[in-house]
Amino acid sequence: MTDILMPKATAVWLVDNTSLTFDQIADFCGLHPLEVKGIADGEVARDIRGADPIANGQLSRDELDKAEKNDKYRMVAQKSRHAELLKPVKKAPRYTPVSRRQDRPDAIAWFLRNHPEVPDSQVARLLGTTKATIDQVRNRTHWNSANIKPVDPVTLGLSTQLELDAVVRKAADKKAKEDARKGIVEPEGPTLRPASETGALDADADEDLHDDAAPAYEDEAEHADD
Repeated sequence: MTDILMPKATAVWLVDNTSLTFDQIADFCGLHPLEVKGIADGEVARDIRGADPIANGQLSRDELDKAEKNDKYRMVAQKSRHAELLKPVKKAPRYTPVSRRQDRPDAIAWFLRNHPEVPDSQVARLLGTTKATIDQVRNRTHWNSANIKPVDPVTLGLSTQLELDAVVRKAADKKAKEDARKGIVEPEGPTLRPASETGALDADADEDLHDDAAPAYEDEAEHADD
């Protein structure tokens, strides 16, 4: 079955404008019958505006007529040129000019040194490289390891500052959530005892020292009198 553009919006329109059963609408839109029932009851997709599948070329009038006359009939969607144009276009892999390709290991080394929390997959996507190359730089098995120096990708022209900031921020947020889940908390403030505390303890220690020493002085005084 052809994928329907805006399935819930299409279901809303079919519920409001046809006599189709919930099962027929669910089958055509790729939804569960209970979702369609929820739409009819006003519990699901309440704020979604209906999309006419006939107007956008996803359903023919003949198919709809057949389905309305026979509740066992399942409508077949047709390919809509209009719908194809509205589908999101998958972003092509980042292309790095040949003149810049020797710079990628330097950028990888920069990530490994300064932001090890960024996943290899994100580094590979940002720099237009592969996980294998990242492993080679990490393990120093890259053919040019002796000449690799950490340089940030913005300086090398491999990414914009906004792209770099977004990747680093996303990785930092993820790490913070994982640390919180594991109960890892960064120490806040000094871990040493305050001076007032240590001063009080030192004063007590001095008193004890003098108390212990006093009898010794008294003994010495008695021997002196003898």
